[in-house]
Amino acid sequence: MEQIQIENRVSIVCLCIPQDHAYPADELMPLTCRGRVRGLEPSRGDIDDALGKFSLTLIDTLDTLVLLNKTTEFEAAVRRVLSDVRLDNDIVVSVFETNIRVLGGLLGGHSMAMMLKEGGQHMQWYQDELLHMAKDLGVRLLPAFNTSSGLPYPRVNLKYGVRGPETRTGTETDTCTACAGTIILEFAALSRFTGDPVFEAHARRALDFLWEKRQRNSNLVGTTINIHSGEWVRRDSGVGAGIDSYYEYLLKAYILLGDDLFLQRFNIHYASIMKYISQPPLLLDVHIHKPLLPARTWMDSLLAFFPGLQVLKGDIRPAIETHEMLYQVTKKHNFLPEAFTTDFRVHWAQHPLRPEFAESTYFLYKATGDPYYLEAGRTILDNLNRFARVPCGFAAMKDVRTGSHEDRMDSFFLAEMFKYLFLLFAEADDLPFDVEDYVFTTEAHLLPLSLSTNGNDEVLLSEEELDDSNFDWTCPNTRLLFPDPAFPRNLREPIRSAVDKSCPRPAPYREPGMGRPPLRAQDFMANNPEHLELLRRMGVSLIHLKDGRVQLVQHATQAVSAVAAEDGVRFMQEMMELSSQQQKEQLPPRAIQIVSHPFFGRVVLTAGPAQFGTDLSKSSTGVRGFVTVAEPYSGCTEITNAEYIQGHIALLQRGQCMFAEKARHIQKAGAIGGIVIDDNEGSSSDTAPLFQMAGDGRNTDDVTLPLLFLFHKEGNILLEALKEYREVEVLLSDKARDRAAIFKGKPLPGSLIEGSNPVDEDTSPAEEGSPLKEDVSPAESEALKEDRDSEKREEPEADIDSSSQSVDELLADWREDLEAFQQMEKDEL
Repeated sequence: MEQIQIENRVSIVCLCIPQDHAYPADELMPLTCRGRVRGLEPSRGDIDDALGKFSLTLIDTLDTLVLLNKTTEFEAAVRRVLSDVRLDNDIVVSVFETNIRVLGGLLGGHSMAMMLKEGGQHMQWYQDELLHMAKDLGVRLLPAFNTSSGLPYPRVNLKYGVRGPETRTGTETDTCTACAGTIILEFAALSRFTGDPVFEAHARRALDFLWEKRQRNSNLVGTTINIHSGEWVRRDSGVGAGIDSYYEYLLKAYILLGDDLFLQRFNIHYASIMKYISQPPLLLDVHIHKPLLPARTWMDSLLAFFPGLQVLKGDIRPAIETHEMLYQVTKKHNFLPEAFTTDFRVHWAQHPLRPEFAESTYFLYKATGDPYYLEAGRTILDNLNRFARVPCGFAAMKDVRTGSHEDRMDSFFLAEMFKYLFLLFAEADDLPFDVEDYVFTTEAHLLPLSLSTNGNDEVLLSEEELDDSNFDWTCPNTRLLFPDPAFPRNLREPIRSAVDKSCPRPAPYREPGMGRPPLRAQDFMANNPEHLELLRRMGVSLIHLKDGRVQLVQHATQAVSAVAAEDGVRFMQEMMELSSQQQKEQLPPRAIQIVSHPFFGRVVLTAGPAQFGTDLSKSSTGVRGFVTVAEPYSGCTEITNAEYIQGHIALLQRGQCMFAEKARHIQKAGAIGGIVIDDNEGSSSDTAPLFQMAGDGRNTDDVTLPLLFLFHKEGNILLEALKEYREVEVLLSDKARDRAAIFKGKPLPGSLIEGSNPVDEDTSPAEEGSPLKEDVSPAESEALKEDRDSEKREEPEADIDSSSQSVDELLADWREDLEAFQQMEKDEL
């Protein structure tokens, strides 16, 4: 492989953006260029539990500033935290998120302040103020651990704790394994910095309880546990959402604290992960009581951290293989989708700028020295600049297939993504200190390894006997170089083409004498006696419901043979995938890309399609034009400003008449397209499901222009842009177009790499009507949906309509994985 030359300096320009536009809010809203203040914006559910009105992004990025040699900015940021941030807010927050982001941020900032102070040039005034704030926060989190099990409540009121009506919390019964098991690094560091053992003791107690509740045969843990009884609520097990950082913290607790017990436990878990979950290059969830049975047919993006953890473990081969799979999926979809199927199609289309893939890329580069991982990092940088960069920062991707944006930039983007990308490309002399002297928390905060010598005698360690065999193949050090540069390449080659070829697999062995092939989901008919007999042989039964539907449930023990049971599992998986695909095909999202100054294609809004008019998915160029507000705004009568509408894209308000009627009126006025904006104030694609605009019951073949729908929040972004800049040009398409294609080779504004040449303020976009080339990876015709968690039960289930004769009709009302989707929406779980 040729040595590639890549710029190794990462610009930190956007670190200033949250303070310019958002401070003192917790997060930046990059599309509307303002801060997200909890209670003032529409609720996003559990995602908002990370926001505590404590300037989250500022605290979360303190040690990033030091890493980037911005010591003056760091010193100013610390002073701002000390003067402005309050922790006694009457607000309910996530214990997990507050621990890893805020407590970890304060401790990482303290570690950096002490390091700089010892250097003698900076922070000479510092007297452990950040540490005092960290202890104050730790005390505020402690009430959450007041349970019989020692597992913390998932939420705590910063001012009132968890007991009493004023807390508005403390009634929860369940928490995720990662939520309870990702405490030890921050709490132990707090104990060892302050000399108060109470924090480390509580974190150890929670880890001890999770260890005791593991499934003793498989040595795996479930995803959700009852904090009072210790019963597993969700028994699916993987290395992604809900469990991920529990495993990470077991190994890193050993590295940071030097306690062999953590290493033993990690190695026992790791052996089971490699036995049951790892199917290189895939990592597939299983049931903890039946680990040979798969629990789902898709993978979530949070498991992308695992190759990096395997590097710390010293198990490089599977790390290379899984990372290569993730890299190919990233190249296929520009970003790693929030969830993707085993044949690498999009399952959940969001991408909230998660850093886990960049994290693993950094660790693999450190381990192998292979410049291939610099190339992977450059791909991440290019895609961030091409698709996520917006005028006020970087916007999360609402849909990786369309390139549409969400008004969201989580604090972990600056705390982790920037940190790992800088470290990936940095030379040794770029770094102000040796990162090998620190361990990275799950939020990439830096805790010094010297804490292992600050042990607390009052913390009692388990007397469980240690098995020396569990210490084999453990190398918690990133300084591992391969003398043979071909080794990583030889592992990657077989995987490289697997994504596009969907990993063909050999047919499974079938028991002699069974006589008939397994029933395929697409062939199943509920009134076919032969099909029902095949289901019975596979252990699948039908339960009739009162609403006329029937429920499919598989009990593997009722199958006529082990092979038949496997066929049953395969059949249920096909049914779920078929249902998911059919629902997605009914709802293809569309993209509205603002291409005029100063947006230059960087803002993409999620839009709903119409069931009539131009099908943008069949257009290679989309429809491009300037927007004009129609008069009347409702579009329900003849347009009175037709001279302004002609040749433009008309903006319309929802309501008062049918969508098709609006389309006919603007088409008659000469419009080339239309955008309907919701009249329900506060509505947003963040919180409301996308839908298709229906016709009016008449033949709509006469409507030949495209009509798209925006919720109020996204529509207001467009209206505000029009108000401020007067001339706003947009592109209506099935997906966002490559900005390089739009501007025909002109320099793109806002690059992450220093030395890039931003577009001048007076630069004009490419002339109207110019052809646009297709993106590298084709968009799929899947759509956003909310899912119900089919893994909540141990057995796969499916609902079908018994009166239907085809799969299309059978699966019309199917909804899967809602609870799992909500779980995925919790950042960093």
